[in-house]
Amino acid sequence: MKDRMDRREFIKKAVAGGMGWLILKDSRSVWGYPENNKLNIAFIAAGGRGGALVNEFAPLGENIVALCDVDESMAAGSFSKFPKAKRYKDFRKMLDEMHKEIDAVVVATPDHTHAIASVSAMRLGKHVYCEKPLTWSIYEARVMRKVAMEQGVMTQMGNQGAASDGTRQAIEIIQSGAIGHVREVHVWTDRPIWPQGIERPKDTPPVPSHLDWDLWIGPAPYRPYHPAYHPFRWRGWWDFGTGALGDIGCHSIYMPFVALKLDMVISEGMSFSVEAESSGHNRETFPKWSIIRYEFPERGTLPPLKLVWYDGGKKPPKELLMGEPMPDNGVLLIGDKGTMFGTWKLLPANQFKDFRPPEPKLPRSPGHQKEWINACKGEGPKPMSNFVDYASYLTEIVLAGNLALWIGGRIEWDSGKMEARGCPEVSHLVRREYRKGWTL
Repeated sequence: MKDRMDRREFIKKAVAGGMGWLILKDSRSVWGYPENNKLNIAFIAAGGRGGALVNEFAPLGENIVALCDVDESMAAGSFSKFPKAKRYKDFRKMLDEMHKEIDAVVVATPDHTHAIASVSAMRLGKHVYCEKPLTWSIYEARVMRKVAMEQGVMTQMGNQGAASDGTRQAIEIIQSGAIGHVREVHVWTDRPIWPQGIERPKDTPPVPSHLDWDLWIGPAPYRPYHPAYHPFRWRGWWDFGTGALGDIGCHSIYMPFVALKLDMVISEGMSFSVEAESSGHNRETFPKWSIIRYEFPERGTLPPLKLVWYDGGKKPPKELLMGEPMPDNGVLLIGDKGTMFGTWKLLPANQFKDFRPPEPKLPRSPGHQKEWINACKGEGPKPMSNFVDYASYLTEIVLAGNLALWIGGRIEWDSGKMEARGCPEVSHLVRREYRKGWTL
């Protein structure tokens, strides 16, 4: 984590180190610190989740200077709250016209346009906050990491629970060895809460006047408009979303991912297996339910790990909870000295009745969005869901589960080669060809 550095001190060191061009190329956007000490933030998506983020960022006191959304109706609330913000439908036009005014960009589009929007902003030297999952494909996650590193911008993925004290304390407890070596993790969710296991609609209703459908489709293969896709229901379609695992995995797997150093699996080019069973799917929408089993190798001194994901009403065996009620969403880590349930309850309860958590080692967050804003200004450490150290690796692991789900069986993911061994039928999910007119 970087310690706070005074702006003058940074510039002095940067110039001495031959990095003066970084400061001069765009004085507003590199390392933050606009003259009035407020970031000029643009939002790519201002309705739906984007509208919620506008409302979450607004009280933090930064300047909301631009709002971009392909659906004028969904973004109407944000437009009315910030009438001085410039309005756009196409984020490419917004970035082209306002790149000298914008310091940071918040991306909350559907999954299939996360990467193009975020990379376009980062290549202009803009700090980026992007909703989870970071990307639609594994290749995109790698590009996001590479560009964030090259540009030196501050980034954060929108898995808000990563900033909670409970999550960070749970990581510290696991890493303290309180429950011993963890060899098994179970994660479950009540998702999907949108339609899955359905066919592509055959009717073609007219595109609503308030929606630019071509821009909504973006880089994905073109298909006619239908309300089965927009709003929100896109999550269940392979072309646009990443299903229940993509929606919730970057939230609920984050704590064990950090605590058990699963980033090493990708950063060191290891291989791991993933096996999926489900209700079946039709290459259009994700299945109604799935169980996905990961097998990870040793990571340094940490033993091999089995991680099992459940969705669509499937849950782990109830006896693993030792009498605790089974919630609709949960995380369970099983060690050779005990079990952690949720954030954080140690089981069996009588064994840990006198347990006291270790002294904090991780920085405590002022809030997920504020953590990112402070980092953009040089007033706080690098965010703990930044693209480089956490988000891209976590997203790759999550999306590898969808590769196994596509074939309805087992794959061996070779992260060093970025391929599923002997399984070319998932290559389009690893890296897709974009529709004409769209490039990463």
